[in-house]
Amino acid sequence: MIPVRLIAFFGCLAAFFTRAGAEEQNWWPVAVSQVDASGQVTSSEHFGPFMFRHADKDPARDHTGTTSGVRPFYVQTKDANGLTVEATMFYPIFVYRGYSDTYRWSIFNIINVAGPTAAATTDTSGQAKAFDLWPFWFSRETGSPETSYHALFPIAGTVKGHFNRDEISWVLWPLYLHTERNGLVTTSTPWPFIQTMKGTEHGFALWPLYGSRGDDHGTHHTFFLWPLFWNNTIQPTDDAPAGTAPIRQYGFFPFYANEQHEGFRNQTYLWPFFGHTERTLPKRYHETRYLWPFLVQGKGDDQLVNRWGPFYTHSVIKGMDKTWIMWPLVRQAKWEDPGVAQTRTQFLYLLYWSQRERSLTNPAAAPADRTHVWPLFSQWDNGAGKKQFQLFSPFDVLLPYSNEWRETWTPFFALYRYDQRNPEDRNWSVLWSLMTWHHTYDTQEFHLGPLFSNQSGPQSKRVAFGNGLFGWQRQPGDKSGHWFWFDFPSKVKQSPAAVPLP
Repeated sequence: MIPVRLIAFFGCLAAFFTRAGAEEQNWWPVAVSQVDASGQVTSSEHFGPFMFRHADKDPARDHTGTTSGVRPFYVQTKDANGLTVEATMFYPIFVYRGYSDTYRWSIFNIINVAGPTAAATTDTSGQAKAFDLWPFWFSRETGSPETSYHALFPIAGTVKGHFNRDEISWVLWPLYLHTERNGLVTTSTPWPFIQTMKGTEHGFALWPLYGSRGDDHGTHHTFFLWPLFWNNTIQPTDDAPAGTAPIRQYGFFPFYANEQHEGFRNQTYLWPFFGHTERTLPKRYHETRYLWPFLVQGKGDDQLVNRWGPFYTHSVIKGMDKTWIMWPLVRQAKWEDPGVAQTRTQFLYLLYWSQRERSLTNPAAAPADRTHVWPLFSQWDNGAGKKQFQLFSPFDVLLPYSNEWRETWTPFFALYRYDQRNPEDRNWSVLWSLMTWHHTYDTQEFHLGPLFSNQSGPQSKRVAFGNGLFGWQRQPGDKSGHWFWFDFPSKVKQSPAAVPLP
């Protein structure tokens, strides 16, 4: 069994090792192309890692197509219909994503634009047209006043669905601010000093001196000289068992804090250094803290904490078994995903990072693993005969699932790459395909740019200098080979994956 996430991870990496398996035409550094048995170019690189085109074989995406561009200036991915589904410029500065009927683009998440595409095949009258220029301008037009808004910060306006609020309105902020969340309406004049609450709760606050709000069911929140004193009573939710006691929270910061409800009590003294937690429901757990976060001792039915920081820590929380030694020197974590046992080992977070995935349903299967020694190299082994190695690799350990970083920046550092599709299909590349080796079960191929190449099969062999200026070859059926002159590779066909670069 090969874990799904590891399959997706290999799919992202496969873009840099694409090979159809028939022949390479190496005119390094101008062009290096992979040609299939029908004579069509399946992938190409121009001027090292800068210009490229290859088939998009990322299984994490729900489409197939091609990815091409001029790194790092522009990279684009098109689907099988030729529609651009993703484009970046100097990633992560500019990102464009296209969907079936809508698109989004962003510049550093500061300028954000979204709307229906011009070629949308469905009615787009109800789809949003949005434009944000953080933190000054926010707009969304859906054709309905209930969901549309326009706002100029801090002058005036309304936004909906931002900052974890249903609606936010302001006029000459902070002189006036109006927010709504789950039926609670808060008006601040000016924010945050004078606040009134209505709706699901009612209250008033003169921050930071005093504040009080509550509902008709017994929930009440009060503070004095915020954040020094607080006293809260929170009624149980509607789905709680009948007779459940309310949650009580009170304290005098930083000397004492208490939170308790049925089956639970947490007390802190001289926050955050000393305290203890006692839980009996739904499972038992007891914890004592001395000079938190350095000394913590906790034990329960399904939870364990044994911390003597920074020297040693061992904890088991929600199935995650973690061990620290001389924090942050060595860290190991063990956990289980559906059908897969995971083990991750780190040294100084990033300098050494290794994760092994072992099948729980098939213990005899070889484990899958990947290892990073930052920034020197990264290597991957899916446990089913597929292996990859790259020297150097500064980004993959930082952003292991970012296809955009891997597509735009990783190739510049790929001085050496090894790709084993299976034990009988192996590929090597040095200095962006200046020197390449390809070995399959019955063929071998070596290229030193356009200077020298050696290709051999079961009954054939070709040695060429100058990409065919002169050389020696033996064809199937020939008893002996012969020398040749000016036998250059024939012109190849252009597949959809190899049309001229933009």
